[in-house]
Amino acid sequence: MAVAEQTVAALAKQLKITVSRLLSLLKEAGIAVENEEDTLTPAQKVALTKHMAAKKGGEKKLSLKTPAGAAKKPATAEKKSSEAAAKKPRASASTKKTGEKKLSPLEIAKQMAEQQRLAQGEAMRDNEARAREEAQNAERQRAAEEEARRTRKEQEEKAAQDAEQARAKAEEALATQLAEQEKQRKLREAEDAKRNAAEELRKQEEREKRSAKENEELERQRQEALKDVAKRENYEEEAESRFHIQSRERSAGGGRERSGKRSGGRDSDDRRSGGASAGGRGGKGGNKRERERKGGKFEKPVAPVSREVRIPETITVGELAQKMSVKAGELIKIMMKLGSMVTINQVLDQETAALVAEEMGHQYILIKENDLETQVMAEADEDAGNIIQRAPVVTIMGHVDHGKTSLLDYIRKTKVAVGEAGGITQHIGAYRVQTPKGTITFLDTPGHAAFTAMRARGADATDIVILVVAADDGVMPQTIEAIQHANAAKVPLIVAVNKMDKPDADPERVKSELSQHGVIAEEWGGENLFAYVSAKSGEGIDDLLDKVLIQAEVLELTAPSTGMGRGVVIESRLDRGRGSVATVLVQSGVVKKGDIMLAGMEYGRIRAMLDENGNELKEAGASTPVEILGLSGTPNAGDEVVIVENERKAREIANFRQGKFKEIKIARQQKAKLENLFSNTGDGEVHTVNLMIKADVQGSVEALSDSLLKLATDEVKVNIIASGIGGITESDVQLAIASEAIIIAFNVRADANAKKLAENEGVDLRYYSIIYEAIDQVKAAMQGMLSPEVREDIIGLAQVREVFRSSKFGTVAGCIVEDGVLKRNNPIRVLRNNVVIYEGALESLRRFKDDVSEVRAGTECGLGVKNYNDVRIGDQIECYERVSIERTL
Repeated sequence: MAVAEQTVAALAKQLKITVSRLLSLLKEAGIAVENEEDTLTPAQKVALTKHMAAKKGGEKKLSLKTPAGAAKKPATAEKKSSEAAAKKPRASASTKKTGEKKLSPLEIAKQMAEQQRLAQGEAMRDNEARAREEAQNAERQRAAEEEARRTRKEQEEKAAQDAEQARAKAEEALATQLAEQEKQRKLREAEDAKRNAAEELRKQEEREKRSAKENEELERQRQEALKDVAKRENYEEEAESRFHIQSRERSAGGGRERSGKRSGGRDSDDRRSGGASAGGRGGKGGNKRERERKGGKFEKPVAPVSREVRIPETITVGELAQKMSVKAGELIKIMMKLGSMVTINQVLDQETAALVAEEMGHQYILIKENDLETQVMAEADEDAGNIIQRAPVVTIMGHVDHGKTSLLDYIRKTKVAVGEAGGITQHIGAYRVQTPKGTITFLDTPGHAAFTAMRARGADATDIVILVVAADDGVMPQTIEAIQHANAAKVPLIVAVNKMDKPDADPERVKSELSQHGVIAEEWGGENLFAYVSAKSGEGIDDLLDKVLIQAEVLELTAPSTGMGRGVVIESRLDRGRGSVATVLVQSGVVKKGDIMLAGMEYGRIRAMLDENGNELKEAGASTPVEILGLSGTPNAGDEVVIVENERKAREIANFRQGKFKEIKIARQQKAKLENLFSNTGDGEVHTVNLMIKADVQGSVEALSDSLLKLATDEVKVNIIASGIGGITESDVQLAIASEAIIIAFNVRADANAKKLAENEGVDLRYYSIIYEAIDQVKAAMQGMLSPEVREDIIGLAQVREVFRSSKFGTVAGCIVEDGVLKRNNPIRVLRNNVVIYEGALESLRRFKDDVSEVRAGTECGLGVKNYNDVRIGDQIECYERVSIERTL
């Protein structure tokens, strides 16, 4: 039975040694193998075993390790084999004979198995010895590393201690240095303060000395001026006396002439003429002697004389020159230097006249020619008596659609908002409300942004402001405006947080937003009362009225219950059938039916007096809103109202006010024309939008005028040629035709004749009931007049790399487009060192031999610049386009 051959790798695995070590042992034994895949024959394995046994020597002749049990008892094995030999001598003899023969493969295999077992035992012992040695080495290495780590830790701790000590020393040194610097700084500050105090003292002394010198100089000039005045008065007295003397002489000579004429004869005439000539010479000699006797010849004063000029509200140029004792021509020259072209009869307003007087070195006093008016007002004040407590006047303010009118409706149990366009209050209404807690007068101001002027007047006439803020909307722009008006009028503010019935109501947000504008609730430590209401359900209304009356008690509102009535115009309108109707809030005294009322520039006897419900009243006391019928015209909202004792005084004051108003208006218009005379020349064409405004009430006219005038720009002006209240008549349309104006009709209509004329003549007649629409459409019309803004956009940039001269094309620049695109028909600029040296257009643009319309970035091209041949290498060709942009206001 043959033993199979075995590879080197399998034998190494069986012997539990590495392949490399087995290869070295095979090489030492003289067995030729090349790698681990080679096979070993049984003979080669026997040779390897013998080599390993010879290498070990002594008792370990077999190199392969035996198992531990076989190595422990060798003597016992020998004893058993000798006994076996004694028992079987024949077998031993036969064995001996066969021993000389070759071993069979089975015996070789057994022998090799035994050797393999022995080798495995030897390998195990070697591995154990190696493991022990490696463990000892690892222990020694671990101990060394532990020692090194402990040493390193000690060194680090020592270094940290040293660093901490160094840091402490550095901090101590820094603290010492800072203390020293602070000490030095304080010393320097003390020295600077001392030096500054000394410098300030020196400057103060210099100022005092300079002031004293100036006062002395002024006093000296004043004394000289007084002397000049006294001297001029003496000269005037002398001239007057000389004039009287000459007059007496002439009268005496005339008497002699008359007597001579009566006697008749030529001789008498000769004598008269001779006597007169002699007398004349004698008179001249006498005058000369008189002048010498009285102090010499006349001297012109050299110092300028400063006068006090009393300037009324309007004054002509000639009158102003006379008051300043200068020639009118000199005054006109001065005004031309100031930029005003005037004539001697031109009317100046008070401000311009004061400016001119100050420019010419005179002192001015502004006077008002309203003595009669002042007297009437003083009489009304003196007449007041019997002071009583009055009802508070409350203004409801807030953002549009936050529920102001609805809140007032609920309070007075009526509906006003139904009749108003878009639910927006269009003009001021005043209402007196009787509540169980007391009487309150409400002013319902518009919450619209355009009625700022009306709202401001409402705030000025009021005692308490209720600021309505929607709980679901919070603070809006007009809410902030209302706060500003109330603060400007110094009126206490009560906040009504409305729409509390809505599910998304957030009163805390409202309080937080209002606190950012200085309105802080009492519960947050502020001074403003807050009421949480719902104009829809009536929630919190009683609490709001209580707080209004509490605030009124704190203000202690009083007014005279007797005497001439005084008040303010809340609103006015022209009513067909009733004439001029003015809504007046009586502020003090008593207004009775039949009294003579003066309201601004209008006056008249009160024919009827109605309350807010249309009921006729005989008299009205303080804090009562009434409608007055009987005035000569419609006064302006905000005009002061006063009761006058007789119609003559009222008419005089009204006429005086009308005249003054016209004079001041003309003077201001003239001033504006003069100021714009030079500024308009040279400017571009200025477009003007001419407007005519007609509305149902005066407040709407003013609000529309203010809003539309604010739209004006430098290029488009708004010119309101006329405004008024009442329907549009034929004469209004004629004025619009002559002025090329647009008619803005707010809550009024044109009559049949006016409508027909407007249609025939093509007049632009526009009807509005909500002010937003009027403002937006006028704004759109003005935007169409704005000249478009022209912007230049750079679209390409090329670098000149080479320049060629051609008899046919002139100078041709070889370029590469670095950025964007170069277009044949667009304007270009030639840049040298980033400075524009030429601006023009391209004459030609070629790519190779082809004419092209454009060349893009990264592409070479040749181009010729029209009318310019000085293109150089390194220049840049910039191509741009002009973009027209529509402008907006």
